[in-house]
Amino acid sequence: MSQNKNLAALSEAGVSVWLDDLSRDLIASGALQDEIDTHSVVGVTTNPAIFQNSISKSESYAAQVKDLASVGADVDAAVTAITTDDVRAACDVLQQVFVDTDGHDGRVSIEVDPRLANKTDETVAQAIELWKIVDRPNLFIKIPATEAGLPAITRVIAEGISVNVTLIFSVDRYRAVMDAYLDGLDAALRNGHDAAKIESVASFFVSRVDSEIDKRLDAIGTPEALELRGKAGLANARLAYAAYREVFETGIRFPDLQAHGALPQRPLWASTGTKNAQYPDTLYVSELVAPNTVNTVPVKTLNAFADHGWVDTDSILGRAEASQEVFDSLTRVGVDLPDVFVVLEAEGVSKFEDAWNDLLEATRTQLDAAQR
Repeated sequence: MSQNKNLAALSEAGVSVWLDDLSRDLIASGALQDEIDTHSVVGVTTNPAIFQNSISKSESYAAQVKDLASVGADVDAAVTAITTDDVRAACDVLQQVFVDTDGHDGRVSIEVDPRLANKTDETVAQAIELWKIVDRPNLFIKIPATEAGLPAITRVIAEGISVNVTLIFSVDRYRAVMDAYLDGLDAALRNGHDAAKIESVASFFVSRVDSEIDKRLDAIGTPEALELRGKAGLANARLAYAAYREVFETGIRFPDLQAHGALPQRPLWASTGTKNAQYPDTLYVSELVAPNTVNTVPVKTLNAFADHGWVDTDSILGRAEASQEVFDSLTRVGVDLPDVFVVLEAEGVSKFEDAWNDLLEATRTQLDAAQR
């Protein structure tokens, strides 16, 4: 099989293409392997909403649910067993990619219970537990970048565990995430871990920023405000990449860690499916191209990019000043940016909690039916 030329060009520009989807059907049917073989996919991300959608709509889990019911598993134990089995199987599918890229890619992410987003100790405990259950070196544990998540990130990395930091919306919080990662590397080295085997990505959400800010711009309604619609998400991500380069390419702290084998924490563009039909459906892929980045792409967006996406290698580098001007303009027209980011984080946690609760309820129903 040959790779799609559009996605191959994206990969050649330094963007690792990860699929933002996972299900048992995707694995068992060979469709995940097909994405690797034809769409340059080199990683997979999951979240509570993905698992809820997969498990509630497929019959592929019925036999396992019946087995779990027969041994009296409660709903939390059942969900853990089901989701970690899927992630472990996906890790195995991506094992060759992991080997071929020296551990850089071939990664699969699983998220801690979103109900723990504001509980540091519990997040750390579950992250370690998930790492042990899946038992694959190409696993990422997803931890949200909440205030409680930041120390959890440091402590989990200190255990030698690779972390995907999720739900990052602002550059200020992203800087705190990078600090947490560097603190974790320091501690990992003191604990005797090999820094070269610890990978991390920082998942910076894009389309949700436009959705929230566009709504506020529409409410303001002035010509100046309306002119800024659809610009904030890309500007925010470009400023994040500038912060990444500042810390990992020219910063004073990272070189000492790098001398011990430590790797940069790559920016990962998440929430890259467009939510506004007026915007190009590959906007948050084509316009976020830079070396050493990851784009985790929903299936619909992946297929759209394969069909008509374009690669703009000038879409990030050298755009920080213009991006800052966008944010200055947003402030001038009356957008309360600090409030935007507070709202987005709270909504992000809430949406994942809702999806997790729906998953628990659906699984509880299946367990009850299997016990009758």
